[in-house]
Amino acid sequence: MFVLFCVNGNAQKIKFNTKPADVQWANLENGDTIAVVHLRGVYIYPEIRFKNKREQEKYTKLVRDVKRTLPYAKLVYDTLIETYEYMETLPDEKSKQKHLELMEKEIFKQYKPELKKLTFSQGKLLIKLIDRECNQSSYNLLKAYLGSFKAGFWNLFASMFGASLKSEYDPKGKDVMTERIVVLVENGLI
Repeated sequence: MFVLFCVNGNAQKIKFNTKPADVQWANLENGDTIAVVHLRGVYIYPEIRFKNKREQEKYTKLVRDVKRTLPYAKLVYDTLIETYEYMETLPDEKSKQKHLELMEKEIFKQYKPELKKLTFSQGKLLIKLIDRECNQSSYNLLKAYLGSFKAGFWNLFASMFGASLKSEYDPKGKDVMTERIVVLVENGLI
């Protein structure tokens, strides 16, 4: 918490013992020191007016699902970046392929039990949030890293449950409410 106050007298004699983490000090020409604070963006949305209790429950469920799946989508993005950067250091295609196979096994081993606990709607939402975070559909990511055959297999598997790895995130269209919730969750407002 940052508190501003006024004091009559010589400002250079005031000493602060503690400094909030988001404050940086800057010196001006005349030797004065001021605090420079970087603030988060402010998002203002109109109040949601629900037509009925069912619509409110649907919104509450979407908030719960976003809170549950957004960390996984961000994890996918971080893992992709890390994997790509590491693969750039590998000398040949054979070692890159071996690394991808090892990564696939490790990821399945670590996250399969947690992802199996997701509901159907959370799984579909995760596919869309991965597209939001990575700017590519899950299908395209799988195709790039694991090949067309495995990407096709996983898309076929998803389609048996009524989902598609080719689903795209539309923040200004049908996913506008999801985008609102994601922004609010990312900023710690809900």
